[in-house]
Amino acid sequence: MRRTIYAAGVIAASLLVAAGCGSSDDGGSKSSDGGSKDSGSKSGKIALLLPESKTTRYETQDKPQFEAKLEEICADCEVLYSNADQDASKQLTQAQAALTNGAKVLVVDPVDAAAAAAIVKQADQQDVPVVSYDRLITDAKVAYYVSYDNAKVGELQGQSLVDKLDKDGKKGDIFMINGSPTDGNAALFKSGAHSVIDDSDYKVAKEYDTPDWSPDKAQEEAQQAITALGDDGFIGIYAANDGTAGGAIAALKAAKIDPTTIPITGQDAELAGIQRLVSGEQYMTIYKAIKPEAAIAAEVAYALLQGKSIDEFVTSDTDNGSDGKIPTKLFDPVAVTAENVNDTVVADGFWTVEQICTSDYAAACAKLGLK
Repeated sequence: MRRTIYAAGVIAASLLVAAGCGSSDDGGSKSSDGGSKDSGSKSGKIALLLPESKTTRYETQDKPQFEAKLEEICADCEVLYSNADQDASKQLTQAQAALTNGAKVLVVDPVDAAAAAAIVKQADQQDVPVVSYDRLITDAKVAYYVSYDNAKVGELQGQSLVDKLDKDGKKGDIFMINGSPTDGNAALFKSGAHSVIDDSDYKVAKEYDTPDWSPDKAQEEAQQAITALGDDGFIGIYAANDGTAGGAIAALKAAKIDPTTIPITGQDAELAGIQRLVSGEQYMTIYKAIKPEAAIAAEVAYALLQGKSIDEFVTSDTDNGSDGKIPTKLFDPVAVTAENVNDTVVADGFWTVEQICTSDYAAACAKLGLK
């Protein structure tokens, strides 16, 4: 049986969207969701290298979903799993250890998009392909890239915030709590949000890039903004994910400002974030269904292990600064507010009503019809 070697990080899978499930010419049978499953194919070691654990999705969604999908299509494959705890040097060491331990494919969600090129270089020296998962590794010839349309994530966040302020008839400034400066996705979220906000009637009075996506650092940044702008000197907050949103909300509470009066964005549909949506403390989040993303990563890693074509999993290409284009699959993100929690994260089984509607949120859930 396949065994999972520990570390602490993220990725997993179970369901594969139809677009990634096309027919195969190798004569193998099909897995239950349409993905290729060939009982006569070889097994091997696949390394899963994830960036950090402060964002809860990696441990609660990505890792188990990836492992579940790989177990389904290759019961004898072995996952070498590591979490880098937001340390790029540690991630390089983990990749080196995986290669030493016989990994034939690396699936890497990079801590640092540029620094991870060293991982690809060392893997290439051993003819080991690298899948860039969720975040794009730059300046390196990776075999495949799977993620969400990250510029669109920022656009949805910015548009949701602007629309809410317009609807409420608010006039004034906002401040922005962006993601980690070493995360290439964070730059895309930021530029996508600016593409909307900069064309609106709202001025960005203060803006911060948050090292390590740390909620604690986000709280400090929000406290700085509140001090600089005054308690009534801003009308909204752009927060790049639910962790930074949580930090900003903590700063509001510390300043005796009711967070239900200040629309705040987020991302990842973390359980705490969804509960804040239900209670009104956070206005919106971005839902990125991890299951199909992790499933594609597992399917592609297995195909690469077999030396087979991955063309059926490719819908576009991406320029990451290396020679040539990177075969790519990008999923579409979804904006979630309290009004469509039931139709998105609950309908998909991402979170259950029981998980969301604990005793502290029971009354708010009842008002929304979550039961």
